[in-house]
Amino acid sequence: MALLFEPIRIRDLEIRNRAWLSPMCQYSCEDRDGVPTPWHLVHLGARAQGGFGLILAEASAVVPEGRISPEDAGLWNDAQRDAWAPVVDFVHSQGAAIGIQLAHAGRKASTYRAWPGYPGGSMPVSEGGWTTVAPSAIPFGDMATPEALDADGVRGVVRAFADAARRADQAGFDVVEIHAAHGYLLHEFLSPLSNERTDSYGGSRDNRARLLLEVCDAVREVWPQGKPLFVRISATDWVPGGWTPEDSRWLADRLAEHGVDLVDVSSAANTPDRPPVALEQGYQVPLTEEVRASGAVLAGAVGLISDPKFAERLLVEERADVVFLGRAGLREPAWPQRAAAELGLDWRDAPYPPQYTRGKWD
Repeated sequence: MALLFEPIRIRDLEIRNRAWLSPMCQYSCEDRDGVPTPWHLVHLGARAQGGFGLILAEASAVVPEGRISPEDAGLWNDAQRDAWAPVVDFVHSQGAAIGIQLAHAGRKASTYRAWPGYPGGSMPVSEGGWTTVAPSAIPFGDMATPEALDADGVRGVVRAFADAARRADQAGFDVVEIHAAHGYLLHEFLSPLSNERTDSYGGSRDNRARLLLEVCDAVREVWPQGKPLFVRISATDWVPGGWTPEDSRWLADRLAEHGVDLVDVSSAANTPDRPPVALEQGYQVPLTEEVRASGAVLAGAVGLISDPKFAERLLVEERADVVFLGRAGLREPAWPQRAAAELGLDWRDAPYPPQYTRGKWD
């Protein structure tokens, strides 16, 4: 049995394999109400049929102003919760676990959806945009300048994450992942490049991490103890003076103390700068190793991973505990079935639904 296809148990949840689908925004709530649609059922359901062990639903905003675009999914009301429930049920029927990434886009909110033919940058209020918020009134590149959150606003963010986590449990999700990466609100607080506050949420590293840890505490309080809690981080800003891998190793210890089980290790996107490394398969794996070396949490590798043998080596060499696939999962909904064949598994041990065994890889 390839290690990629060995089950993994986290708290009370057993997940059938270690090839997991990354949360990938679909920008497909056409009514701009944050309610998932049949697109989300088919998109996520197809990856469950395709054999992924854990399906992570896209970044779903905890408040309306936390959406990246007006077409983003949300979990700030009960109508959204009720629309997610049948998606959860179908994924479970295919033998996969399902989680949801809870998010607030901060100063990178209120944009056009990232589809071909759409403009980039901030969406004006006249077209359905809104005023964004951030730790400090510092814009991202040439986007609109955000308003700095006041103390009430910070407390509201914590409550919103907890309320969304409660709804996630009611909808039947197995995992919650808190989005603290890619230049969105919680990452903005972590990084000195975007956080110039002088109160208890700014200045020292402990202060800049305070909001994320308060969110973890509030979510863990309402999220069942038997269900895993993940956090996605950008392990480095790749910019001098920004958040560093050493900061991330320190943060891994703190997250474990606040009830987090796994860190989903990505990088960058808090500035418009491109990473000063070749963007190739596994380029972020050293960051995963840095977080994993803390010994405090499990660590997931992500970043243009597409080759099954490469993914297997990451696990065998103990460079990561699980592997997340994003773009590869968009291209190939049944990636795990092909991976199983390439790694030499008997098709009977591969994650096929019975309806698809006539199309099995030989």
